Amino acid sequence: MHYTLRQLEVFLAVARTENISRAAETLSLSQSAVSGALSDLEHIFNVKLFDRIGKRLQLNELGRLLWPRAEALLEQARELERSLAQHADVGRLEIGATLTIGNYLAAPLMAQFMREQPGARVHLEVANTAEVVRKVLNFELDLALIEGEYNHPDLDITLWRDDRLVVFAAPEHPLAKKKSITEADLRAAAWILREPGSGTRQAFDRAMHGLLPDLNVLLELQHTEAIKRAVEAQLGIGCISEVALRDAFKRGALVPLPVQGRDFSRAFYFVIHRHKYRSAGMQRWIELCSAAG
Repeated sequence: MHYTLRQLEVFLAVARTENISRAAETLSLSQSAVSGALSDLEHIFNVKLFDRIGKRLQLNELGRLLWPRAEALLEQARELERSLAQHADVGRLEIGATLTIGNYLAAPLMAQFMREQPGARVHLEVANTAEVVRKVLNFELDLALIEGEYNHPDLDITLWRDDRLVVFAAPEHPLAKKKSITEADLRAAAWILREPGSGTRQAFDRAMHGLLPDLNVLLELQHTEAIKRAVEAQLGIGCISEVALRDAFKRGALVPLPVQGRDFSRAFYFVIHRHKYRSAGMQRWIELCSAAG
């Protein structure tokens, strides 16, 4: 074997950052060491992996083809290293989750995972669907749990569990006393919604097809708790996952609104880059989530 794992690490760092100095920082190496390792890798095979645009290095077609294979090879090497060193088989997991899942479902799953795997280290990153998926595509996350539908040729997206959105209001809101909410009620109400790009907003927009142009969207917020607080303050009505509303409904701080004729069902999904090496830790995490779902 003529190339080294260090050269592949350098290649991947440059691919992510598109800059020699930033790649050097992430690897704790000098710029000359990074530049030399990348140059050596290209020289070994007499190829160019990047197009040089000023100080920016942009992956060319060959580089894009190499990226996922290099990621998978390095992950296998790391797992072998962990096994040889007799450390925990699962090593470190980089998990992504969209906000509803991250805030209301992920914590107990992480706790159970780490109880079963005492040496495991799990890092959870919570963001909206678009951001989490971007990081999976860039191999910054091992896998993610998302609440929005997403299609991409480089992603494996599989069903995790079902969910549904619920329209809700403060108990004092005029609509809270109605036994059935009409389309006229929906048009007249002020809405507090998740931001575009979130899985919740995607499902809401689909459920409200035909009515969207007529809705009065007062606020668009990134966090479900902020939406709940705004609705409790009677600024308007909201629509988020029933997972995020259970405690508030039990306390009577918020109440569900009976909207008829609209499909608020949706699903949560596993998302993995199709070229990502499935480590023992990833497989166990998927099994754990599936059993809990």
